[in-house]
Amino acid sequence: VQFVESGGGLVQAGGSLRLACVASGIAFGINYIGWYRQSPGKQREMVAIINSDFSTTYADSGKGRFTISRDNAKNTVYLQMSSLKPEDTAVYYCNHPLLIHDNASWGQGTQVTVSS
Repeated sequence: VQFVESGGGLVQAGGSLRLACVASGIAFGINYIGWYRQSPGKQREMVAIINSDFSTTYADSGKGRFTISRDNAKNTVYLQMSSLKPEDTAVYYCNHPLLIHDNASWGQGTQVTVSS
């Protein structure tokens, strides 16, 4: 399984970014995929998960601001982030929720930096 994240960058508070995650080596359409993030000195945390039936779950921190979506034809999961805050600054990763304890399953992530 391999996940390749992209779309991060530097943005001012209140701005928006759209992250993308391309998955390979997995039966993408029948699996749920999540976005996670890790800030310096903090543990990695769940941001949002999208299921095979397109139902979604969000951490409280992103509710109303973040939208997770998927394109099964492209094996890609997106995270649309708006009204960004400095506390959203982190490296964002995607992964299968059952693989999060396997260190080898994580990709390189994409850095999101929100300036105040």
